[in-house]
Amino acid sequence: MSDGFALFDTAIGLCGVAWNARGLTGIMLPLTEGGDPHARIARRHPGAVEAEPPPAVAAAIEGMQALLRGEKRDLLEVRLDDGELGPLAAQVYAISRAIPPGQTLTYGDIARRLGDLGLSRAVGQALGANPWPIVVPCHRILAAGGRKGGFSAPGGADTKLRMLEIEGALAPETLPLFGAR
Repeated sequence: MSDGFALFDTAIGLCGVAWNARGLTGIMLPLTEGGDPHARIARRHPGAVEAEPPPAVAAAIEGMQALLRGEKRDLLEVRLDDGELGPLAAQVYAISRAIPPGQTLTYGDIARRLGDLGLSRAVGQALGANPWPIVVPCHRILAAGGRKGGFSAPGGADTKLRMLEIEGALAPETLPLFGAR
């Protein structure tokens, strides 16, 4: 499987995926201010050519589409090329991937699981650099008190809230009693 990329439609708009022989190298959420999605994904993944996705990538695309239609898919079967990750980012992404659809954690929750609440800012930075949104569900990570926090993907917090809404994570019973979004 050579380096490639493909664009695909979802309930939130046109997304993209790039891959190599080891797994997915990146996922692109929909552009919100126009622009050429082909150029954007090609710029982020030089050397990748637009191609028909191989079976494993096609299955990953189907899984992402299903999740964004509201199906409770965890996407843990999707292989990622994570060979360039530092140890902290790898741990943060592993914890994030384990959050079931429709549920959330806070940056502090992840920092506590890493053994140091002082890592909350570093957790946020790692999630801000996440190359695999949707599969590494950084949208499921909220700020303290259930506030939406940031989201560095196109569309910002609005995209994050839309994804959480699709997953059912914004249902009243899932939100903190006194927290503001």
